[in-house]
Amino acid sequence: MELQEFLDTLVAAPWRQAAERIAQIIQQLWGDSLEFSVYRNIANWNVPLRDFPKGYHCTPGEPLPFLAIAAQKQHFAIYHMGMYAKPELLEWFVGEYPKHMKTKLNMGKSCIRFTKPDTVPFALIEELLSKMPPQEWTALYEEKFLPKK
Repeated sequence: MELQEFLDTLVAAPWRQAAERIAQIIQQLWGDSLEFSVYRNIANWNVPLRDFPKGYHCTPGEPLPFLAIAAQKQHFAIYHMGMYAKPELLEWFVGEYPKHMKTKLNMGKSCIRFTKPDTVPFALIEELLSKMPPQEWTALYEEKFLPKK
């Protein structure tokens, strides 16, 4: 499934603009260095096997997951695997969030959730995404998650 088909068929109207804007930011930052896919109705941007042949250790032969977005009934979620793996990035985001938002931060280990379509802080999200390019993510992933020989 291509990105536009995902946006047209799997993203509910209230969330479509947010999903389009996040996809646009990802494209502007990294262009073709990430590979788009859809898995379980979630848009994923992965580091392709051509750039990281080791791939995802949990599913050998699959590209390495990096970023994802999901539009659920009650919220819109942005998944950034780098925040899960790099505490300094998570700390930065948690500290910056109140400067951009009046609502309480709603997040899991790598997931930031928004409950109102018009409150997604795109400038903050763009800054977050720009703080870790795919090459840094693959190096961090290799160091922290791949088995040591």
